[in-house]
Amino acid sequence: MSHGNEPRPTGMNPLPRRALLAGAGATVVGLAAYPYVRRALTTPQPVFLARGQRYDGDLRKVIRDGLRAVGLSAADFRGRRVLLKPNMVEPNRAAPQMTTHPLVVVAAADVFRQMGATVRVGEGPGHVKDTEMALVESRLQEALADARLEFVDLNHDDVVSVRNRGGLSRLEEMFFPRAVFEADFVVSMPKLKTHHWVGMTAAMKNLYGVMPGIKYGWPKNVLHHAGIPETVVDINATLPRTLAIVDAIECMEGDGPIMGTAKSLGVIAVGQNLPALDATLARMMDFRPERIGYLQLADGRLGPIDARLIVERGEPLRELVTPFAIIDSPGTVGLRATSVGIKTSSHFRCPGAALA
Repeated sequence: MSHGNEPRPTGMNPLPRRALLAGAGATVVGLAAYPYVRRALTTPQPVFLARGQRYDGDLRKVIRDGLRAVGLSAADFRGRRVLLKPNMVEPNRAAPQMTTHPLVVVAAADVFRQMGATVRVGEGPGHVKDTEMALVESRLQEALADARLEFVDLNHDDVVSVRNRGGLSRLEEMFFPRAVFEADFVVSMPKLKTHHWVGMTAAMKNLYGVMPGIKYGWPKNVLHHAGIPETVVDINATLPRTLAIVDAIECMEGDGPIMGTAKSLGVIAVGQNLPALDATLARMMDFRPERIGYLQLADGRLGPIDARLIVERGEPLRELVTPFAIIDSPGTVGLRATSVGIKTSSHFRCPGAALA
């Protein structure tokens, strides 16, 4: 069934309703014909990086500072509905580098509530069908209960059908949880990790987790077989307005996004434009963003990945570049930006695991 709220391009101002209705079948490229969208794609996009961060530090302040630095204020969220989407792909208490830290989620919720928003938390874990177990293992259940935050299981929520606005994969329509299209903002809150199949996972790839398992299976192989880079961009193009707050305090390198090892970085990253943010994080990991398939496809459609079109706020990127270990796999060919050759073993997973 269709939903009354028409989708809007990510990282941009909402389109006028008449433009949405007139262009219901348009791809993102077609939408770029509108002058205000074209300006959003060519105007430098701000990205905020803050180093020296700790989970027991003042995360609320750094998130508030980050939102302000990328052009957002309390007026943008007052009276709005915000859905926070952390990463709970395959939680394990013994591997905190796997999932978004609950203290980052709660701190973000507090900031948006202070700005006058109604906040919910939602996730559709890619592997774990027992969402309650995933909440326990990710340590989110207790944190959300203490903060009195509602959690929505996006794998099993009622679904709505929306025309695929990206148009890059063969999927003509996309099914989203109703909670997603009831939100005015969907906030991607990933854990920064390497990814054996697509190079890295951050703000854009994390949004695979809004896709309901009851429609796309576990581990959402319907999307995988339609093409991971293509469906990542299609999902981001079709969602309501998005922004991202990235947990890069304790990250994952090597055979990510599940079998990798912990890497301490101490960074919180914030951005309105997800391609610009992910491209910046790729450079921080010593990766070439143009070698990451979904960023290459998003460039010029959803936002810029060229460093000349990205405005650094907070810490200078050059002071944060830290090579992440990678494995030899199809997703890491030509990924390294410098001659630093940090790698782990040459094995890699089969492509059947579309992980976040």
